[in-house]
Amino acid sequence: PPAWAKNGHLQTILGNYLPSPPCERPFTRIRVELADGDALAGRAFEGTSDGLVLVFHGLGGDASAHYVQRTTELAQRRGHSVWTMNHRGCGEGRGLARGTYHSGRGDDLGAVFAEARRRHPGKRQLAIGFSLSGNALLFNLGKHAWAEPDCAIAVNPPVNLERSAILIKSGLNRLYDLRFVKRCRTAVRERHVDGLIPDHYLTRWSMTLHDFDNAYTAPAGGFRDREDYYATCSAGPVLAHITKPTVILTAKDDPFVPWRDPFEAAKADCVHLHLEEVGGHMGYLSQGVPGRRWQDVALGHYLDRLLAT
Repeated sequence: PPAWAKNGHLQTILGNYLPSPPCERPFTRIRVELADGDALAGRAFEGTSDGLVLVFHGLGGDASAHYVQRTTELAQRRGHSVWTMNHRGCGEGRGLARGTYHSGRGDDLGAVFAEARRRHPGKRQLAIGFSLSGNALLFNLGKHAWAEPDCAIAVNPPVNLERSAILIKSGLNRLYDLRFVKRCRTAVRERHVDGLIPDHYLTRWSMTLHDFDNAYTAPAGGFRDREDYYATCSAGPVLAHITKPTVILTAKDDPFVPWRDPFEAAKADCVHLHLEEVGGHMGYLSQGVPGRRWQDVALGHYLDRLLAT
């Protein structure tokens, strides 16, 4: 890491706010219908190889996030097709979903994989999930209840949802917590304004994500309470059941996603855990690489290895 970013907080904050070039390649808009009548929106970037990279964003974001754009660019440079998908109601998908997205939406990811297989039956699928989507991706792979990709990369996935929700509301992490809650509350208000959900979810700007999961995520997602949601949707217990080549990339100094959760969990032989001492939450700023974005170098490396097998 550079001398000015040698701890998890600096890596997380600077990694999020330092500018990075957008992906300006041509694309077509895609829509994936879900079984309950909702739909997901995304963008499809055509490539020349037999690889298709499917990218899913983290909590409170959408497919325009800087890390999604950089991942799209690195995959396109290698000739691969790319789908960048918005979770329910996010980004270009606003107005298409009554239901909510959460860390256990392996079914939504499965619908995307199935649709991608239908449209591109000859392409090898590699899915990349960031943060929340990393857990949903691992959950998809470990449950075997839905369509799966051929291989996968999960970046800083919170595989123990309860532990992460409690950790993020303590100390300096409360700054991240408030930011996530603000974005999540905005999404709830948009659904209400669009006439998709009733206005009976009692959320406050000062609440924690832990509280928000009890007030909205759990009831909107059909869970008894947040404890039921966390226990039902955490990917840690199913890592041993994954059968597809999978990489988990995380850092020991991630402020709110404990590295020991994937480290100590039982994992299938096809799951490779890559632990970095420094990197924060999806920061990975480094000396000696273009744009100081070591995360992109790592993703390019694993993308090449996984799609070559």
